[in-house]
Formats: sequence, C-alpha cells, structure tokens
Amino acid sequence: MATAEKKCRFCDGNLQFSFADLGMSPLANSYLKQENLHKMEAFYPLHAYVCESCFLVQLEEFETAEHIFSDYAYFSSYSKSWLAHAKAYTDDMIERFSIDSSWKVMEIASNDGYLLQYFKEQNIPVIGVEPAANVAKVAEKKGIPTAVEFLGVATAKKLLAQGHQSNLIAGNNVFAHVPDVNDFVGGLKILLAPEGVITIEFPHLMQMMEKNQFDTIYHEHFSYFSFVTAERVFKAHGLVLFDVQFLDTHGGSIRIFARHEENGDRVVQSSIPDLRKKEIDAGFESIETYRNFAEQVRETKRKLLEFLITEKRAGKTIVGYGAPAKGNTLLNYCGVRADFLDYTVDLSPHKAGLYLPGTHIPIFLPDKIAETKPDYVLILAWNLKDEIMEQMAHIRDWGGKFVVFIPEVQTY
Repeated sequence: MATAEKKCRFCDGNLQFSFADLGMSPLANSYLKQENLHKMEAFYPLHAYVCESCFLVQLEEFETAEHIFSDYAYFSSYSKSWLAHAKAYTDDMIERFSIDSSWKVMEIASNDGYLLQYFKEQNIPVIGVEPAANVAKVAEKKGIPTAVEFLGVATAKKLLAQGHQSNLIAGNNVFAHVPDVNDFVGGLKILLAPEGVITIEFPHLMQMMEKNQFDTIYHEHFSYFSFVTAERVFKAHGLVLFDVQFLDTHGGSIRIFARHEENGDRVVQSSIPDLRKKEIDAGFESIETYRNFAEQVRETKRKLLEFLITEKRAGKTIVGYGAPAKGNTLLNYCGVRADFLDYTVDLSPHKAGLYLPGTHIPIFLPDKIAETKPDYVLILAWNLKDEIMEQMAHIRDWGGKFVVFIPEVQTY
C-alpha cells in the first residue's frame, strides 16, 4: 500500500490503493549490449496505483521522460499491420473532415514518420513532434519536418510562434508516456486551431483489465486511462470529447476526438454518453473494481510458470518472437530467463544483437528460428499475433507451435 505522500499526477489526489504490483523491473526499452551484461543494471519498483479521486491508474516516476525517450529503440515502420493502420487512419480523417492542402496536420510522438508520410503523399502540410532524435532523423530523411521536442505548454508556445497551429493533431500511443498530463493536454489546447480536431489513441484500461493485459504496465507508461478519466483530463483544459471509436490495436484501444469547448459546430455523438455509462456501470468509478485486478495478475504468473516448467521437463525447446516492452514486463515479473527461453527474435535491426533488459535473453533476427527449429515460439508481441503467425507459418513444417501467455496460456 502506498504512503499518503504519493500524489496523483493529474488531480493531486492520494495514491494509497494498489492496482498491480509487478515487483522490481528495469526500464523496458533499455536493451543491453554484450559488453554491458556484467555491469550493474538499474531496477525500479513496477507498482501501479489508482487515484482515489479521479481513478487515474499510474506509476511513480523514477526516471525522467528525457532519459527514457531521448534515444529510443522502437521504430514504428517495422510493423506492416501498424503501417496499414496508419494508412487507414489517414484515409478516414481526410474523408471525414474533408482535409485538403489548406489544412495543417501535426502528430505528437511522430516516431519515424510512419503516419505523416501518408498525409504528405496527399500534399497536405505536416509536422511531427518527436523527442527521440535518433528516430526523428529517419522521419526527416522521408521529408517529414520534425521538431525534436517533448510536447508541453512551453514547447506548444514555441511551435505556435513558428506558425505551427494545426487543424488536425494526432497522438497515437503517446498519452500513457506523458509524466505530466496537464502540461501535455495544455500544449494540445494551445496548438489546436479554433475549428480544429485532436485525435488521441491509447490502450483502453477497461479492455486491458478484461483481457488481462498487465504486461502493458512498464515504466515508460506513466498512466493508464479509462474513458471517464481521459474525458475528465481534457475537460479540465477546455477541450470537449465529441466522439470515440473502438480499435483492435494493442489488444483493444480507443480513439477519442476532441475540440475546443467554444467550437459548437462538432456535435457530441451518442458514443460519448454510451461509453461513459458503460464504464460507470462496470464500476470504473469504484476503487474496488481496480483492487480486484491484482489477484488476476498473480494467477496468470502461476499458469505461465506451470506451462514452462512442464514443457521444459519434457525436453521441449522454447524461443520468443518479438522484443517489445510488454514482453520485458512479462518476463521480468515471472522470472523467465534463458533457462526457460533460449532466445528471442525481432524484425528490427536496431534490436538484433542486443539483450533483453533484466533477463539478458539474446535477440536475433527471425531467420534464427529456421536454424534451430524450436518446439514452441512464444509470441511476446501478442498485439501482432496474426501478423507473426502468418509470417512464421513455416514452423509447422517441423511440428512447431505458437504460444501466447496473454490473456491466458494458449497454443496454436
């Protein structure tokens, strides 16, 4: 249980109720080079709490966002399904809002230009805001102008002075990465044109709990949002949510649409009160709902270890596919190291040749699997399960099977 001194990063309420305690864990994207394997590695408490006032689920901040995100190992363009998602979003927004070259489109946490490239192809002016300089360089090479900045009120005022007020501001899977949600949403408010639209996609806490996706908790994710809490945050900054969409990405996400409070032209759709009621009816404004999640997490760990112990005793070989942050949470929480998982693979050449943080499991390129012919391929990037199973279908040739541990142990 947290001490009374812990305060909510949004409303300053008390954080005295535990949501999920995943023990000690390293930063999930701090991959290691071989020469660093014998050096001391920093571990921090991975313990999520829920605010008793606004019900924002959150971690304490042990490392600054600058330390975590200034040099980043994740490049969005290595996932075909994510690129397809970005292209579909572009087409949908252009059609829905009649976007043309008179609009300005901005993406927050624009990564390697995976999304803005599709707007650029339609001759729509774009700008990215991306804190990781190494990733931003890739976007710049694609012709995507990118400000290497963290978004907040100060950055927003600077961009506004440079003429970057935007008609459409997108943020995909960035909301959870923000340590100061008030500063971030305040920045969005400043940069949004009077008649403009903000869209923010984030994993939906309600679905995360229903589907047991506790491995999406890691230090790079400071906060975890239900719809009712997200709506509360935007309202505090004069922004109204006028529509919401359900998405399959990242195990179940939502996309919220926001506008200035003063802009009454965009009518609030029925999806807003419908989802608000659904969450309230499900208990998302009751502390007890959140506290029940902890035992579910512990039981998942027990089942996972039972599977691994049984199969290893039977002489089976198990390797991983993917080196995502969520996988590092899962493996560290469950104490799974190279004694259970021989290695893992990843399509990104930026990860191949490195080692997973904490567990020190080596990362190879995917062709390693055909060389060693394992009995099981554990899909750590379960949000890309279908894409990975199609790509690696040849493991069936030697009788190999796929396995996922979230929401529960399943083989394919």
